[in-house]
Amino acid sequence: MTAAAIPSAEPRSPAMVRRAVLSSVIGNGLEWYDFLVYGFFATIIAQVFFPTSDPLVSALLTAATFAISFLVRPVGGVLLSTYADRLGRKPILTVMILIMGFSTVLIGLTPDYATIGMLAPILVILARILQGISVGAEFASATAMLVEYAPPGRKMMFGSFQMCSQALALALAAFSGYALATLLTPEALQGWGWRIPFLLGSLITPLGFYIRRFVDESPEYEKDTKQSTRQTPFRTVLAEHRNALLRCFGIMIPGTASNYVWFIFLPGYVIRQLKLPFTSAMLSSLIGGILLFIFVPIMGHLADRWSAFRVWLLGMLSFALLSYPLLAYVVAQPSFERLLTAQAICALSIAAIWAPTPGLLAGMFPTQVRSTGMSIAYNVVVLLFGGLAPFTLTWLVAKTGSDMVPSYYLLACTAVSLLALGLASRTRAQG
Repeated sequence: MTAAAIPSAEPRSPAMVRRAVLSSVIGNGLEWYDFLVYGFFATIIAQVFFPTSDPLVSALLTAATFAISFLVRPVGGVLLSTYADRLGRKPILTVMILIMGFSTVLIGLTPDYATIGMLAPILVILARILQGISVGAEFASATAMLVEYAPPGRKMMFGSFQMCSQALALALAAFSGYALATLLTPEALQGWGWRIPFLLGSLITPLGFYIRRFVDESPEYEKDTKQSTRQTPFRTVLAEHRNALLRCFGIMIPGTASNYVWFIFLPGYVIRQLKLPFTSAMLSSLIGGILLFIFVPIMGHLADRWSAFRVWLLGMLSFALLSYPLLAYVVAQPSFERLLTAQAICALSIAAIWAPTPGLLAGMFPTQVRSTGMSIAYNVVVLLFGGLAPFTLTWLVAKTGSDMVPSYYLLACTAVSLLALGLASRTRAQG
């Protein structure tokens, strides 16, 4: 189970390579920063925009709003990724960061329900839809740009920078939550403090736009598209690369589940279900994000030197085996120390999953349809196993009364991943 080789083109200058890496990391980091902040402040957002007499209903409404952007991501992502394959990576990435910045500002500035009534949740939902349209193609197009700029033998390392941006976003989002909860009273945090992380996140948009505006087009894209005939990327992927899509589904599922369950759902879960302080959840996530930021490029380097799929498989299996006992360890006697221990131990396994994933996905498709192929796989998996996870887990925990539901969910995701990879290998062998 190895990715197809990604050919290298005429190299760009070191300064242009650094600019391309930075532009990809900034955009993806902004996306994840916004999603993580929304997830971390879900309890407050529920009270501000979706007030009801039942806290569970408010939590479910907030989780549903979180999931809305994922419902439009496949459409927006595939549409924009198709243009990225037809017109180039640079123009689409430049447009997407503007849309992301606007939607982030919209959430930060929308008045609460008590001030403007139903218009408040409507504006939040609109912002989430805009985010879904733009970020649906962000991962695929930015990853394509990274691996196509990478020198020979460093495709996995460069692809891992995409996941480093997620780890950095996790650390920054958790730091903002921890700092605000420490410095502000609960009333001030709910009244206006929660808006600060969104507004601060939007400030990076002008920098990201400026950098992307002056990045050269991907060298491999320029080389390969000049030598190929014009085609319809979406139709080509579905007609000629179905097996690659199935392999991408299998590879994507563990990384998606680990991110959305362990770092987006879990902080709110330990606050709401296990009654840990908000500051404990944020500080643990902050340290977890820092550890991931350190471990991911190391794993990316190992993936280039050893075997990308073996690194991924080792991370996936170790995380699957660790998730149940570590969650049980936290649930038995909820405390900051136990939560931090669980997240720190899992950080190494999750880094091994995350680091080779972008490079593996990119290697599944030729340059002419790479962004579209990755976008289809990414958005379908993120919708089913990521965006719907907070809503699904909140509902299941309430219905079953079991605090161990998140670990069961992660084990189920592992089984589905292995099934998809097994089916892909069997189909490929028969073909």
